[in-house]
Amino acid sequence: MAKNPNPKERLVRVFDAEQESEALVVRGLLESSGIESITQAVDLEQDLFPVGGVAILVREEQAEEAKELIKAYRQEKPAPEDEELSEEAAPE
Repeated sequence: MAKNPNPKERLVRVFDAEQESEALVVRGLLESSGIESITQAVDLEQDLFPVGGVAILVREEQAEEAKELIKAYRQEKPAPEDEELSEEAAPE
């Protein structure tokens, strides 16, 4: 298992997710490709309700590779309406 990067190293934000579960999937994708990462909570100030999310950070020298992997992941990921259609079309 890859060791997390030291937070004192130069880290680059490569992914933002509204939900922690999506960030964990992307982090697993990066780890499986040998890219070490850390997650960081993101809280955005708003007038009524705080809005948060999760950011994934990687070492600067691995940022471009990480972005390419994430881009490929997003292109392969089916849209929610595609999943519903495939379930409806599945024979019973």
